[in-house]
Amino acid sequence: MTFLENLILSVVEGITEYLPVSSTGHLMMFSEWMKLEGEQLDTYIISIQFGAILSVVVLYWKRFFQPNWFSFYQKLAVGFIPAAVLGLAFDDFLEKLLQTPVIVGIMLIAVGILLLFIDKILPEGTKEVDDITLKDAFIIGSVQTFAMIPGTSRSAATIMGALGRKLSKKAATEFSFFLAIPTLSAAAGYKLLKNWDALSAENISDIAIGNVISFITAALAVKFFIQIVQRNGFKWFGIYRIAIGALFLITLL
Repeated sequence: MTFLENLILSVVEGITEYLPVSSTGHLMMFSEWMKLEGEQLDTYIISIQFGAILSVVVLYWKRFFQPNWFSFYQKLAVGFIPAAVLGLAFDDFLEKLLQTPVIVGIMLIAVGILLLFIDKILPEGTKEVDDITLKDAFIIGSVQTFAMIPGTSRSAATIMGALGRKLSKKAATEFSFFLAIPTLSAAAGYKLLKNWDALSAENISDIAIGNVISFITAALAVKFFIQIVQRNGFKWFGIYRIAIGALFLITLL
């Protein structure tokens, strides 16, 4: 992988990780367009999520060190359980999905259509992050597992689950950020450990550089996303998903 290819992919990761547009789907699309392949590409795609994870920890550091930290971490743990169980149970199947680009295009369009109407289907509630119960956390985490299908978007699934539990748009978006930390950390850590022996020094260097770049771009994207959601909801993300998904399917023909 050249530095330019690494730069493009890590910028794409940082920008899309917390937006409801599917970071994995976008990385698969750009990899396809740049003709990148190889058994280490999937490991790279998942591993550069660490930078994006760290950006949320830095931006919301007070939330992670607040006085009632135990209750907060308990909710994250409960929300993480469904993804942990299904991720381990269907690891081989999920790896095969990562090798199927057409699924990305289909899911980008399908979830994009849903986002066009999500503000009416799931009107925002009034709950804040601190109001989330353990039941809420588990249900939101269960909905998050749909994002294991490439192109779905972990952020979109989590936000939909949160809106369904009557959270405000801002709280739903922020909880999707927070729940990403254990979910993405576990996925990236597992993938690295599983494939560490097969990684070359160049692969590790690419991952390190990618994480630095994804950290910077993700921090900027988080601020941007919150403002857009509060002002305009999710319909523009739906329109974008439909357009980019259709374009990707056309290029696969």
